[in-house]
Amino acid sequence: MGGTDRGQGIEVPETMQAVVLRGRESVALETVPVAGPGPRQLLGRVDAAGICKSLIKTIDQGRDHPYFYGRDLGAHPAILGDEGSITVVGVGRDLDGQFEIGSRFVVQPAVDHPPITDRKIYRDGGRGIEKIACGYTLPGLLAQYVLIPEEVLRAHCLVPVGDRDIPYAHAAIAEPLSCCLSGQEHHMHLLQESLTARRVARNGLRQGGVTVIVGLGAMGRMHADIALGSGPAGIICSDPMGSRREKAMALLAGRADDAGIRFAAVTPEALQGTVEQVSGGRGADDLIIAVGVGAVVEQSLPLLARGGTASIFGGLKTGGETIAVDANTIHYRETCITGSSGGTAWDIARTVAMMMDAGIDAGAHIVRIGGMAEALGFIDDVRCNRLEGKAVLYPHKDVPDALDVDGWSAEDEVRHLA
Repeated sequence: MGGTDRGQGIEVPETMQAVVLRGRESVALETVPVAGPGPRQLLGRVDAAGICKSLIKTIDQGRDHPYFYGRDLGAHPAILGDEGSITVVGVGRDLDGQFEIGSRFVVQPAVDHPPITDRKIYRDGGRGIEKIACGYTLPGLLAQYVLIPEEVLRAHCLVPVGDRDIPYAHAAIAEPLSCCLSGQEHHMHLLQESLTARRVARNGLRQGGVTVIVGLGAMGRMHADIALGSGPAGIICSDPMGSRREKAMALLAGRADDAGIRFAAVTPEALQGTVEQVSGGRGADDLIIAVGVGAVVEQSLPLLARGGTASIFGGLKTGGETIAVDANTIHYRETCITGSSGGTAWDIARTVAMMMDAGIDAGAHIVRIGGMAEALGFIDDVRCNRLEGKAVLYPHKDVPDALDVDGWSAEDEVRHLA
């Protein structure tokens, strides 16, 4: 594969491997050209990329996915991937002096900015579109290189990785971790020092309260990890799968004990009794439902304490979005129901900072490692629920076959990429 100097002494190949979507369920690993950056664009080497469950919905829906805005994928195929970290290897001439070759970033895929380039590929020429996304309308990270367009820069969606000791793989999963952080930031509590004092609104999990997390898949465990930093008195998690409960206890119980937080992972049948015991009968101050099943949402909401907040974090399947809610419970117990489907650049920056000060153990959530050759297999693993954690690719390296791992440290990465 031939290479070319992009003008900054960095050798970049003419072609690369990428996961390309050309229509509904038409996804393949292809060799495609590496685009040079335009005047207000960057070219990034993809250091590591995570496999997100949202990829399944994207592949299944094709051009009907709301973030494609009617894009003809046959004529304008999309490079997938919305989780990853990059190193800058090319800088457009208008950005000279603003970005340095070799600088590292995490990409925030949700770009709150109208389209600038290639507006013709959007429905109605992009009129009325206010939000676009990497891995959909913009180039994605399941590739060896990624073009960072002007929209990403204008929306401040490149988050610096200030500490070069943060592994590529850890930085790559900052985005899903930041989604959990954002979800918890959406919780709200009205606090009063006394009955004659003014109520004060505080966002985030209630300090000294009881947090309940329903569902201990990868995102549920990430929620529990982040919740430890909020200082609740107790965190109670539930899942019907014993392997998931055991994994959560192994990963988090020790850290919780060190912080003086009661931590439990129980069956759904034992959840209500455990919540009553730990809360003294009050219920959950914060309830995070990380399961996309309407019946589970309905069954979980009665766990809320007076003044508690519930977050519907797991997206429900199309056609099953409507659930039954006891309005009187909300009225008389003054509870709140909120939701969150992603984060902002701030959430990623905060997540990276928590990685730096060991507030999050990102490596504990990684269970499979591979290179570009494993990309489609990893996507199928996610579709079939064969992974109990995050899968991460190293697109820029020819690495050995896929590895099943029980956590992934900086030392593991150095040895693997050597």
